[in-house]
Amino acid sequence: MEIGQKVRVQRLRDRPSPEVIAHLGKTGTIKQYKMVDGSGVGVVVKFEDSFATWFFEDELEVVG
Repeated sequence: MEIGQKVRVQRLRDRPSPEVIAHLGKTGTIKQYKMVDGSGVGVVVKFEDSFATWFFEDELEVVG
């Protein structure tokens, strides 16, 4: 996954906030990488409604 790619939220690992749940299945753009839990890398996704949060890569799928 690369910065600028369009991605869709496919699943959520943890118990997310209602805002994150509302974006399940929606498409956004990868804005940056984020170090998570000391061993993994996540990505920050920004959606059309300007909401942005980070996800693990396996929670997302790249869309054309």
